[in-house]
Amino acid sequence: MIGAIIGDIVGSVYEWNNIKTKEFPLFREDCFFTDDTVMTAAVAEGLMKGGKPDDFIDAMKKYGRRYPDAGYGTRFGFWLFSDTREPYNSFGNGSAMRVSPVARQARTLGEAEKYAEISAAVTHNHPEGIKGAQATAAAIFLAGTGGSKAEIKAYIESKYRYDLSRTLDEIRPGYYFNESCQGTVPEAIIAFLESTDFEDGIRNAVSLGGDSDTLAAITGSIGGAAYGVPENIRKSALKVLDEQLIEIILAFEKTMS
Repeated sequence: MIGAIIGDIVGSVYEWNNIKTKEFPLFREDCFFTDDTVMTAAVAEGLMKGGKPDDFIDAMKKYGRRYPDAGYGTRFGFWLFSDTREPYNSFGNGSAMRVSPVARQARTLGEAEKYAEISAAVTHNHPEGIKGAQATAAAIFLAGTGGSKAEIKAYIESKYRYDLSRTLDEIRPGYYFNESCQGTVPEAIIAFLESTDFEDGIRNAVSLGGDSDTLAAITGSIGGAAYGVPENIRKSALKVLDEQLIEIILAFEKTMS
């Protein structure tokens, strides 16, 4: 969970000012948290409340309204601030950027994929929206339980049919802003697969350009599970958050100890 939040914060200042390099200050004074962090916190609370669809819906609406200016997509924002509780067939990458808590708390790969679907489908019930969340959750779970990069790559390619054979150098020149799962999740996983440590994965993701905060959130969620999160990076990220968000992070981490 904290890996996703770090990726969001680091990538926040580059979402609308893309860079195509790994050479940048990891934390700038103007870094901030976005909807990626807020909805990751919401999924964590929904899971702790029971992990049923209504639990996720209640938590998302609660946190979304608590942080109304976090930068939600148009359709999600409409859902968030309306009285409807019905999904709207989205395949946006929001389902994947918020999924890390379910993968980290799952006891089996099947459980990670099951709760990824539940957390996604309350809004992103398009097959690609669910697929993106499940593929991300599977990568996180496998990374956190000792799976090798080769095993993660083989599983995701086989089950979810994402092309993970491309390199970052091949993707980077022509990559542009894309908010879909199918145009974000594979690239974020590749950024992890090419990484040497947690920070390197974040830098890989941001260097692609595109929807940089969400790319880095997805890569960071996998990298955090695989490598752990360096304490100095964690501390820098927590300084950007308010007490309410820190509280939900700490509460969720207690459930994993």
